Amino acid sequence: MSDHTSGQLVVFSLGNEEYALPISYVHEIIRWTEPRAVASEDPCVCGVISLRGKILPVFDLATRLGLTSARSDRAKIVIVERDGSMAGVVVDDVEEVLTVTDDQLDRDGGSGVSGDCIAAIAKIEDRLVVLLSPEHIVVSGAEVTRADAAAAVAAAESDAADRVPAAAAA
Repeated sequence: MSDHTSGQLVVFSLGNEEYALPISYVHEIIRWTEPRAVASEDPCVCGVISLRGKILPVFDLATRLGLTSARSDRAKIVIVERDGSMAGVVVDDVEEVLTVTDDQLDRDGGSGVSGDCIAAIAKIEDRLVVLLSPEHIVVSGAEVTRADAAAAVAAAESDAADRVPAAAAA
């Protein structure tokens, strides 16, 4: 039994479907805030945010999974922590925290679907919740480096400093 496929799961929605991450990988959940755009070849990269002084890349989870999802006013950014690094993933809404047992998980149900992103399918009463692999949803594809993120923040600060309020210019 793997430590991230049993225990508590943070359940969230993307479109009409339910997905989950092991709670041990979820650092926190924040309200949607527009990330600062950064150059990236990875279409899943939304940009970067500053969270209590740390610059974090933000990924569009729907795009990563090959889904279409219109961002709602209830959108959240789930901050995922893994191997000492953090990144945000955009979800439509966070639903609940569920406790699951190993016998509720089908680890073969997700094989071949969305690559390695799916760790298991949780069968909870009449619901199927897709358990995602934190190792693959944040790191696959091109990564936003700390240097790219720092450059984007420096550019934003420079842009703000270059703008002079109309009242001050008069």
